[in-house]
Amino acid sequence: MSSFRQIYLTLAWRNIWRNKKRTLITMGSVVFAVVLAVLLNSVKEGILVKMQENSVNYFSGAIQIQNPEYWDEKTLENSFEFHDSLGQQVISHTGVSKFTTRLESFVLAASDSLTKGALILGIDPQKESKLTKLEDKLVAGTYFGKDDKSVILSSGLAEYLTLEVSDTLVILGQGYHGVSAAGKYPICGLVKHASPELNKQVLYLPLEETQHLFGAYDRCTSMVLGIDNINKAEQIAKELQSNIQGVAVMDWKTLLPELNQMLESERAESAIFLVILYMLISFGIFGTILMMLMERQYEFGVLVATGMRRLKLSGIVVMENIFISVLGAIIGTLLSIPAVLYFHKFPVKLGGDLRDAYENFGFEPIFYFSIEPHIFYSQTVVVFFIALALSFYPIIKLLNLDPIKAMRN
Repeated sequence: MSSFRQIYLTLAWRNIWRNKKRTLITMGSVVFAVVLAVLLNSVKEGILVKMQENSVNYFSGAIQIQNPEYWDEKTLENSFEFHDSLGQQVISHTGVSKFTTRLESFVLAASDSLTKGALILGIDPQKESKLTKLEDKLVAGTYFGKDDKSVILSSGLAEYLTLEVSDTLVILGQGYHGVSAAGKYPICGLVKHASPELNKQVLYLPLEETQHLFGAYDRCTSMVLGIDNINKAEQIAKELQSNIQGVAVMDWKTLLPELNQMLESERAESAIFLVILYMLISFGIFGTILMMLMERQYEFGVLVATGMRRLKLSGIVVMENIFISVLGAIIGTLLSIPAVLYFHKFPVKLGGDLRDAYENFGFEPIFYFSIEPHIFYSQTVVVFFIALALSFYPIIKLLNLDPIKAMRN
């Protein structure tokens, strides 16, 4: 039985090279389409994942714990008192790797001649840096310590206020229970966020100094969690919510609904484009099948007339079709790997007006490429199933073949 299968495979392989021009043209169209699909899928996924990382891992965190009323009304009145017991309970939960506490509020940031609304984040310097890599984003100056009375500005905000390291920043706002909050702080460092929107409005102050500024001692507005697998954020949030009473536990999809909707819509658009691309591949393969059936009518008629079973003949034709399609998909995937690896290491940076346009919409003007394995092997799998589905046509035609008519044609 195995020897017969070997013979059929050999026949199918030799048959596709009987007309090399047709085979190479079809294979070339599959190669081109697969390379294009891999590159587009890689850059789309790379941009979306980077956008998610910039917003989730490097700022909001995968999960946040807040006062149940804080999400609807973000004021210091809806902050909560943090206890070490809560931190121990959270960090002991499976999947949670780290956490930090924050005290957030909107203030007026001012230099000698300019003012701008800003988001102030009171942070634990060490924990925040472990969670969001804040210290790695320094572009000037130094990072502050837990007991320091200095401020770190985002570079976009500093540029707007025409401030530099060692200059003084004035902060004006409203504190806990309506007390007046005002202070002057030397600038110890500047950070640059990947998100242009964050880079224009965020400033950082040590948590204890922020609590003193707002009169909100031992209080925080959010507890930000880092987890081992961001895809399990929703599950971990539900588990924590059932274990901890009196707080609201929210995953990043709840915290950043606009980001989640945008990611889903972008992936849906990408899927639609890939479907169109696969349809073009399908037409190319189907055209080859039609030409092959027309050219080999006499051959098929003779084979059936001399006793070859139609089902076995159909199997050989199906194998020919799969050989051409899958071989083209494999070659296309192999050709795309070096290009994707290169652009993954050296992302495409936009310049000029296009760069400004991206930044105005709040997007990082860099095209990242993803190297997730599924981006590569999925193309071969899809093309294989396309070839398999299109093979039903020659099977039906050969099962209903009239050998006399075929030989006359």
